[in-house]
Amino acid sequence: MNANTNHAPLILFVDDEATAVKYFQRAIDALAPVVTASTVAEGKRMLDEHAQTLAVVVSDQRMPGGYGNELLHYARTQYPHIVRILTTAYSELEHTVEAVNQGQIHRYIQKPWEISALRMELKQALELAALRKDHAQLLREKLTVRQMQTISNRIGTLYTLCASISGPGDFLPVETYLAAASAADVTPSEPNWLLMDYADLVSAEATRSGTFGFAVRNKLAELTQRHSNGTGADASALLPEILEGRVNISTDGAATFADVRFLAEFLETPCDAAVSAQHASWLAFLIWLHSEGCGLSVSKVESGLQCRTEASVNPIPGPRIAEWIDQFCDAKG
Repeated sequence: MNANTNHAPLILFVDDEATAVKYFQRAIDALAPVVTASTVAEGKRMLDEHAQTLAVVVSDQRMPGGYGNELLHYARTQYPHIVRILTTAYSELEHTVEAVNQGQIHRYIQKPWEISALRMELKQALELAALRKDHAQLLREKLTVRQMQTISNRIGTLYTLCASISGPGDFLPVETYLAAASAADVTPSEPNWLLMDYADLVSAEATRSGTFGFAVRNKLAELTQRHSNGTGADASALLPEILEGRVNISTDGAATFADVRFLAEFLETPCDAAVSAQHASWLAFLIWLHSEGCGLSVSKVESGLQCRTEASVNPIPGPRIAEWIDQFCDAKG
């Protein structure tokens, strides 16, 4: 195994014939740094070791202990950004066609090589790898922007939902909800944006938000009917029943959430994931609690996140939508 130690390898060449390795290195070293292996197992190890810098893998087909198309299949599965090339001195059309059909290889080069043609093939493979890298970077940037937009829209939806249920000036339930989600250090996971275009995303988000809002409204109506004679001051005692075991109540009335991810479910989960009934109950509880003249203070504790009922709450002058968007998007970024 040899490698150009001055630069990170861009090409991995796998062949058990020492003569072929030397011939390949002499032909390609001037084009790009090369690292080599002599078996499929060693090739896989080199792929794992140099995956961040490798752009192209070239493998012989027949080697002790395995076939080249097996190695290229591994590369395709684990590192799809790497361009894969199969080479052999044998007329193994069956294996070659299979590799092409399965998408395991970009190109097939038959031995013996013609130097200028080999260099041209590797030059084109390196250019393709560079284009793939640039495309992947642009795609990541685009998807990051789209994800931030979705997070922002969901925060706005929470304010809209709360205003439509309890009044346009009632911001405290959403402020408490977002404070709990933020204190839990939960950042929204990345949905599989590649499965839908923007129109599909908007449609899925609208359906998801409508379903969630409907569930919150129904849970709030149920709370209001069942506890119309209660007071907000002792509301924490209701949480284990409302949230079905997701919270523990201490002797002094503090509510502790061990499963903190539950508190940001609407913000966090992908648009094709349904929001749980317990999470709808959480927001409904915050809205109901505020209607009783109380609220929750949120703080981190060793066992998770702790909330305490407050008998009186200072009024919120207005929605802090921009501040919350910046906070959650900065955390994601």
